[in-house]
Amino acid sequence: MTSTQPAEAEEQLNPYDLIGGEAAVRRIVNRFYDIMDSAPEAAGIRKMHAKDLSPMRERLFEFLSGWLGGPPLYSQRTGSVCITHAHQPFDIGQEEADQWVMCMRQAMIDVEIPPDVREMLDQPFQMIANFVRNRG
Repeated sequence: MTSTQPAEAEEQLNPYDLIGGEAAVRRIVNRFYDIMDSAPEAAGIRKMHAKDLSPMRERLFEFLSGWLGGPPLYSQRTGSVCITHAHQPFDIGQEEADQWVMCMRQAMIDVEIPPDVREMLDQPFQMIANFVRNRG
């Protein structure tokens, strides 16, 4: 029987691999929080966080690792990938969602994620930001 697939099929890469794996995800997360911590246009989401952003850097790294197709670190630690529960105590509307997306877009630019990969991730990142909204 002859296979219809080429002898050496192209490897399918997930977003985690496309952006550069663990090191790239850490760079994105660190840059994201650096932007959030310093950009006046992100003040709304910055005030929702504690002074020390270290724990949040690790949580976002863990979440994005699994969400992008890498190791499911967040769900291994929490037993779930439900992010809405963690965001319930905060008043999150469209303005805050937009601030989050702005920080993520800029972080990906700053750490030199290829434009085609940034474009591929833009809508899913917007969906995440809107998913945790809990007010108009």
